[in-house]
Amino acid sequence: MTASTISLGEELKRGRIPFYRGGLSMWAWVAQRITGVLIYVFLLIHVADNLMLRVSPDAYNEVIHTYKTLVVGLGEIGLVAAILGHALNGLRIVFIDLWGKGVGKTNQMLWGAVIIWALLMIPFTVNHLSHYFK
Repeated sequence: MTASTISLGEELKRGRIPFYRGGLSMWAWVAQRITGVLIYVFLLIHVADNLMLRVSPDAYNEVIHTYKTLVVGLGEIGLVAAILGHALNGLRIVFIDLWGKGVGKTNQMLWGAVIIWALLMIPFTVNHLSHYFK
């Protein structure tokens, strides 16, 4: 009996818990979920601080002033990295689903997405940090 024909019951009888173990695609899956949650949390914070404008313009201005610090600037770089990574990995998933040969090229497409991500993030990071070190 080959590994692909072993039933779930047989796997459990042998003391093995069947689940996907490792590989680049698993880490891309994990990263997709983590970046999705991080982007959602940012959106909640963004809506909350914009609502503050209606409650108290002075409080809003105070919060906006704190956004001009280096720590927040580094957070903005992280946010852009998460959004860009999430978008590129999402496009990779679309190509896997819609392109007939996509399933066989998941690792190559993942490395392509990582390279495009790096090529876009490096100049953005340098430009963004230049505003703090004038």
